Amino acid sequence: MDESIWAAARAARTWLDAANGTGPTELTARILKLTEEAGEAAGAWIGVLGQNPRKGVTHTRAEVAAELADVVLTALVAIESLGFDSRTTVSDCAAKVQRRLPS
Repeated sequence: MDESIWAAARAARTWLDAANGTGPTELTARILKLTEEAGEAAGAWIGVLGQNPRKGVTHTRAEVAAELADVVLTALVAIESLGFDSRTTVSDCAAKVQRRLPS
C-alpha cells in the first residue's frame, strides 16, 4: 500500500487522541466505529441489489467500494489506537493468508 495510507491512519489516530482522549471508552468507540462503517458498506450493497422494494436500486458498485475503503481505513486507525503499527499488523495478516492458500 502507498505510504499515504499508513500516514493517514497515524494522523487520524493522532487527531482523535487529541480531540477525544485515549481511554478505554474512546478505544471502544473506535472499534465500534468499524462495525458502523461495515454496516454502511452492507447497506450500500443492499442498494446495489435493489433489495429494498420501497427504495429500489440506490447505490453503485463504486459506492460500495468507497464504503469498504472506509472500513479498511477505520480498521487501520483502530489498530494504531491499540498501540500497534498498522503496516506491520496488516503485513503479518497478509502473510498468514498467503501461507493458507494453495500453492
